[in-house]
Amino acid sequence: MRVFFPPNLLIILQSSYVYFYPFLMTEKILKPKHKRLPAWLKAPLPKSKKYFQLKSLVQKYNLNTVCESASCPNIGACWDAGTLTFMILGNSCSRACKFCDVATGSLMPPNPDEPMQIAETLSKLNLRYAVITSVDRDDLEDGGAEHWVKTIQKVRAKCPQMKIETLIPDFQGDMGLVEKICETAPDVLAHNLETVESLQHQIRPQCRYTWSLDTLRTASSRKNLIVKSSLMLGLGEKEEEVIRSMKDLVESGCQILSLGQYLRPSPRHTEVVEFIHPDRFLRYKQMGESLGLAHVEAGPLVRSSYLADQQAQAVGLV
Repeated sequence: MRVFFPPNLLIILQSSYVYFYPFLMTEKILKPKHKRLPAWLKAPLPKSKKYFQLKSLVQKYNLNTVCESASCPNIGACWDAGTLTFMILGNSCSRACKFCDVATGSLMPPNPDEPMQIAETLSKLNLRYAVITSVDRDDLEDGGAEHWVKTIQKVRAKCPQMKIETLIPDFQGDMGLVEKICETAPDVLAHNLETVESLQHQIRPQCRYTWSLDTLRTASSRKNLIVKSSLMLGLGEKEEEVIRSMKDLVESGCQILSLGQYLRPSPRHTEVVEFIHPDRFLRYKQMGESLGLAHVEAGPLVRSSYLADQQAQAVGLV
């Protein structure tokens, strides 16, 4: 039996768990080193038939998933459960965020067959809930918005009973393009704030804090559309900054927030400043919900799309 892991992670196998080690690099030492991770940062190995069925379908149709491209530590748990996040508009991004393991550059024209391929693959999986995301495509005139629209429409036509979550870019602050996607009526519209305001330029230099909040605010103006975002912790943010960001998200109409530990994918990415204890994640969850967020999913290995269907159900999506 073959086991597939995301690239660019130092992976240590122990018993039935896999540990994901972020890299360290110094000027003098070119070999990557790894910090000793706390015990709570471990994920079960992929083992079910469902995992390998999904892997086979993704390879057959030459599709991209953010689970693989972004080296998500939950790939085993989510695929074992039959949930995955498709990534459209290619596997290379026009931006170079310092935390993200998705490739940058070598941008190809969007595949015109991709919307139908996504829809047909989803129709074979017999899922109740699907997440679709994309790379940023600032090189395209509309940022890929029309490709997004076609993808959602094709999925709706092929899978009319399926709930759809869209994790979209900020389209460089063009809210008209965000509106185009909202008009296709996904069930959940997500856009990730990623980090606190003071770290935005360092961590994602081609993005803007205000663009992200405006994206969420635009989506929240739509009736019956659940709005969602995500923050990574461990990048050097202060607690008061996390609280400020949660308040900003509430004011922008965000209902669901995911909080997870940042893990460094490779030596060229931003270093981990701190490993956040699970107790602090629990405290942030309680704070966020007391501030007005309908649901906060918080934990070291939580990612935006982790158990996305259950997050949506927690705020009333049926």
